Amino acid sequence: MSRMYMFTRYGGPETEELQERPVPEPGPGQLLVEVRAAGVNPSDLKLREGLFGRRHTLPRTLGFEVSGVVAAVGPDVEGYAVGDAVLGPVAPGGGGFADHALVRAREAARKPDGVSFEAAATIPVAGTAAYDLVHQTGLEDGQTVLVLGAGGGVGHLACEIARAGGARVIGVASEGKRELVESTGAAWVTSGDGAADAVRGLAPGGVDLLVDLVGGQPLRDLAPLVTSPDRIVSAADEETATALGGSGRVEDPEALARLVAMVGDGAITPQVSAVYPLERAGEALAAVARGHGKGKTVVVP
Repeated sequence: MSRMYMFTRYGGPETEELQERPVPEPGPGQLLVEVRAAGVNPSDLKLREGLFGRRHTLPRTLGFEVSGVVAAVGPDVEGYAVGDAVLGPVAPGGGGFADHALVRAREAARKPDGVSFEAAATIPVAGTAAYDLVHQTGLEDGQTVLVLGAGGGVGHLACEIARAGGARVIGVASEGKRELVESTGAAWVTSGDGAADAVRGLAPGGVDLLVDLVGGQPLRDLAPLVTSPDRIVSAADEETATALGGSGRVEDPEALARLVAMVGDGAITPQVSAVYPLERAGEALAAVARGHGKGKTVVVP
């Protein structure tokens, strides 16, 4: 049997519960992964609340990204064997807040040596989102990148990825996240009414790219600082970004492989701020919902 942290109907935290279910069997092209860590993302909350539609079979296990050890290999899988340390997004319909999860072999990657399972679990979803946002409009060496929401799970990685790409980075985040933002090599600006003026002081000629992870009015306030509106990219508010002349995230199928290589080389270092045991996954979700965490939150079985 496998423990799985599930939601039984659409709604709030009251819909969540830890259940025991049979260990899933890997289908063609799939890996059964013994989960060592699972990343917690705002998308977990959106799924539970029905914001991705209410067409899913319930109950449904939460968690979109995992790291762990291959426990079984499905038919038609090449390149992986039982015992391999891997990471990846969970297969459609599955979930990572569990003792076991299914991952498509073609979407998996080997965990770099020397990288913890907790850090590795931040890469498949949060990490690739950060990579896509930074690179989808063509980052060039020496450009200035502004990251709105720089202290969160995706935001701090966006800062690191942009810095690794040769950019100068300005990160907007709350006072409590200043140390994390500055640890990425970014210049920190406090969030709030004075953010736009502070950014102007650091970049009088404007910024070349705005990576948005907040949306709404903060995005509208900072948008005029971008030298070209098509360099506004958002994972939080595609509607507003598009109205301003920008866009939402465009997924790069090579992002995971490139990011894993960067982590393995030490070019970027995912920051895990909080680790919760599986039986306390609800607390992890609540912490992410509050939005005050620094870096990434993970769940471990």
